[in-house]
Amino acid sequence: MPDGDRDGGGSGQTPAVFPWGRRKVLLLNATFEPLTALSLRRAVVLVVCGKAEVVHGDASGLVLHSSKSEVLVPSVIRLSTYVRVPYRGRVPMTRAGLMHRDRYRCAYCGGRAETIDHVVPRSRGGPHTWTNCVACCAKCNHRKADKLLSELGWRLRVVPAAPRGPHWRLLAGVAEADPQWLPYLGEPAA
Repeated sequence: MPDGDRDGGGSGQTPAVFPWGRRKVLLLNATFEPLTALSLRRAVVLVVCGKAEVVHGDASGLVLHSSKSEVLVPSVIRLSTYVRVPYRGRVPMTRAGLMHRDRYRCAYCGGRAETIDHVVPRSRGGPHTWTNCVACCAKCNHRKADKLLSELGWRLRVVPAAPRGPHWRLLAGVAEADPQWLPYLGEPAA
């Protein structure tokens, strides 16, 4: 629980409930290479167990308290020992990754995307690849069905492409990256 009344009594304030599930922390290798974004709870466990150290704390200075210790809420942590990461040349296509690439916007109308559409439908031999799949709103997906864009007179707002950048996969599941992460991520990830 962050700074404040932990027992709920005395001051008349209700204890603060910390949003464990929503907050993400950047995990760095021992060499300061970014590895992943993990939940705040997992980051605190790594710090408390001595497997990681806090590099940057929360910008607002929040502190977690227990009966015997306190831990600065981390924004960036670094592993104590080096972890070898296998090289992956190709970014696997996932629903979350595709939505992140298209910024949750429909490729046809620009509205809020809820589904994925194959530009060349699979029923017509279209592959399930980064270059043939786009984020799409339910209305456009229903109207397009298994037709080609030329049959409808539609055009894509942006030509779909496979994501680039060494840290793209890292940010695929994170809605907003903390500004303190930027020095470790280098170039833009999209």
